[in-house]
Amino acid sequence: MSVKDIFVIVDVFDESQPATAAAIDLAQRSGAHVTGLALAMEPMAPAYLAVPIPADYLVGAVEEAERQAQTALDRFDHLAGNADVDYEGRIVTVLAGSTGSIVAQAHLSDIVVVGQEDVDKPEPMRAALIEAMLFDAGVPVLIVPRGWTKSVKTDSVVIAWDGSSTAARAVHAAMPILTMSKSIEIVIVPNAISHDGEPGADVATYLARHGLNVTVTTLNRDASDVAEALNHYFKGIGADLCVMGGYGHSRLREFIVGGATQDMLGKTEIPLIIAH
Repeated sequence: MSVKDIFVIVDVFDESQPATAAAIDLAQRSGAHVTGLALAMEPMAPAYLAVPIPADYLVGAVEEAERQAQTALDRFDHLAGNADVDYEGRIVTVLAGSTGSIVAQAHLSDIVVVGQEDVDKPEPMRAALIEAMLFDAGVPVLIVPRGWTKSVKTDSVVIAWDGSSTAARAVHAAMPILTMSKSIEIVIVPNAISHDGEPGADVATYLARHGLNVTVTTLNRDASDVAEALNHYFKGIGADLCVMGGYGHSRLREFIVGGATQDMLGKTEIPLIIAH
């Protein structure tokens, strides 16, 4: 299976549009269709307000949000048109905090591309949307680091591996991307979990049977957290892309993301494919 349908959340407030550029670049190299979705947020009145927000203010706020979304979508159309890829642009107006209608549009795609949350240029609902895509979309999510201006390469791919079923699902979900690689390195950061046999040997064998070039590395955990150890190693070897499982569980629809996942979502310095 190859990547043939890409779904990207268009950056509204970052004019450089790192997620859009990454999605279009990937579409060029894989011959995929790319759908760009720009979000316009309807404001949600805080519960503590004693009086309702005036209707004319709400109408004006929605109109401004839709204008900003259209401007962003125009940038998407321009980039996609210049790249000569098959594309479609959409705008959706949703109530702030509501992700269901957005996730539903991503279900039947091969990969979802989202820019990393940037506190200096905050996008509408970015953190909540990443979690919703990760847990509900049913497809892998490509996180593009803030400020990313380079091509998203797939030559040197690393897999953050801990032997869990979630990590295995991430490998399966990322296979269309892994098959585009020249080399894959299984990277293991030791933790309290015990492994039967040689750590990483099972997934290395699986990938090798698919004709992929695979090596296994166990890191010395001399960093204070997993994300720090991984980022330091990735920089040292010049890795292009990381694949990892998204850890966490759902309790009354509030997602509590595991520590390593949360750290990598916020700290990754290279594009990150994550799946749950």
